[in-house]
Amino acid sequence: MEQVNQLKEKGNAALATGNYMEAIKNYTEGINLDPKNHVLFSNRSAAHAKAGNYPAALEDAEKTVSLNPSWSKGYSRKGSALAYLGRYDEAIAAYEKGLELEPSNAQLASGLSEVKKQVEEVKLRTEQLFGKLQANPQTRDWLKDPEYVKLVEKIAQNPFDISECLDANIKDKRVLTTLSVMLGLDLGSPMDVDPPAPEKKPTPPPPKKDEPPAPKYEDMPENRRLALAEKDLGNESYKKKDFDTAIKHYQKAIEHDPTDITFYTNMAAVFFEQKEYEKCIKECEKGIDIGRENRADFKLIAKAFARMGNAYKKMEQWKLAKTYYEKSMSEHRTPEIKTLLSEVERRIAEEEKKAYVDPVKAEQEKELGNEFFKKGDYSAAVKHYTEAIMRNPDDPKLYSNRAACYTKLAAFDLGLKDCDQCCKLDPKFIKGWIRKGKILQGMQQPSKALSAYQKALELDPSNAEALEGYRSCSTQVNSNPEEVRKRAMADPEVQQILRDPAMRCILEQMQQDPQALQDHLKNPDIAAKIQKLLESGLIAIH
Repeated sequence: MEQVNQLKEKGNAALATGNYMEAIKNYTEGINLDPKNHVLFSNRSAAHAKAGNYPAALEDAEKTVSLNPSWSKGYSRKGSALAYLGRYDEAIAAYEKGLELEPSNAQLASGLSEVKKQVEEVKLRTEQLFGKLQANPQTRDWLKDPEYVKLVEKIAQNPFDISECLDANIKDKRVLTTLSVMLGLDLGSPMDVDPPAPEKKPTPPPPKKDEPPAPKYEDMPENRRLALAEKDLGNESYKKKDFDTAIKHYQKAIEHDPTDITFYTNMAAVFFEQKEYEKCIKECEKGIDIGRENRADFKLIAKAFARMGNAYKKMEQWKLAKTYYEKSMSEHRTPEIKTLLSEVERRIAEEEKKAYVDPVKAEQEKELGNEFFKKGDYSAAVKHYTEAIMRNPDDPKLYSNRAACYTKLAAFDLGLKDCDQCCKLDPKFIKGWIRKGKILQGMQQPSKALSAYQKALELDPSNAEALEGYRSCSTQVNSNPEEVRKRAMADPEVQQILRDPAMRCILEQMQQDPQALQDHLKNPDIAAKIQKLLESGLIAIH
């Protein structure tokens, strides 16, 4: 069905530009027309995943597989959705099933490899979380309860979706305490530098007047105390934008204690401010390796990956930025990183679109479209004109040609959209206005069609097509004045114009003195309102 293919193409275009909800809407309309189309379910699964609605992505992926069990791409969609939901064993099984059908599929192999890597990371994260709980006097005792252990494992499996655990707090008051132990580390800082986070201790009594305050970090080993003191000095220098001094203090902190990831990420923050993006990336890589070795909090790992993404973004290396934002999200999901990820995905789509532009190939596709149009194969012609537009999106004639095909296929809404784009690109392209007028006539909107023909006649007062269309629409608009008045008065915009006392005065003045119209048309707001009344058929200018 041609209409289904058109909806799929519209969905694909929306998906490529990051407009996920529009893509889902078009795929859904296509599915309503062709509920057995496994490709549409697959594409909608991808759109749901991009929009972060992973349960819906999984549902569509499973429908894809049920409609066409031998299509390997369906298993790739299913594996991806399951991985996002933290159901790694099932994801692995889905990818492996797809590879049984198509062993050479690189996308399936890459997906399987990534999920297996995530499984290893989850194991490491689980160990880390249990270590935290074991170190806490209160949660340590709770680990003796098998039900509590199951709850902790569930959180560790997917730490990004804790809403179910929060609901469980109604039944088990230990949940919020557990979450605070796991996630209570404050990573924020206005200058994007990680402040020290020593364990909270009871507030000591105020020192006596003759006694100096107790030194900071007094209960820590000497190397740790010296390292944190250097870090504090580095943070102060960073805030003052004395970056060279900040680097020296962070380097000294690392000399005293090379096991703390924040020293490396703070150093990376300085290099980022200095626009030394390669150095920033290298420090983050060191920090991540150190963090992995010493079981650093996954939020700190995520922050290092995000900083690498920011550096690649500054260097306009969009695909690498996307990779590291995704790595950050796999450690810890935040709205800020999701927004950055969407931004670079849009930039990638834009760059790919630009790279695809080729006016020579566009001309070749246009000629093919013209041949199919002459044969009456309008669906094939649309396909070639669409490819030509992708190859040269600034050529107004291509939109006009495709609009002609849509008119033949009675897809007036799509044709009108192409005419609008054609006239926007070249307001002096008379054929675009004439074609717009014809489409509006086909949509039974003679007043708007009349306006389009007027634009064409302004460019060429003797154009036969424009004159014929104008006369036809004028007859249609004026044939039933009562019907015209009813239709116009039902328009809220027309009602608002007629209620405006200033406009009523102007209209009365126009009746008494037609020459006054020219003065009023110099005001853009008044001109727009008069144009609306003209299009509605309520007034005419002779």
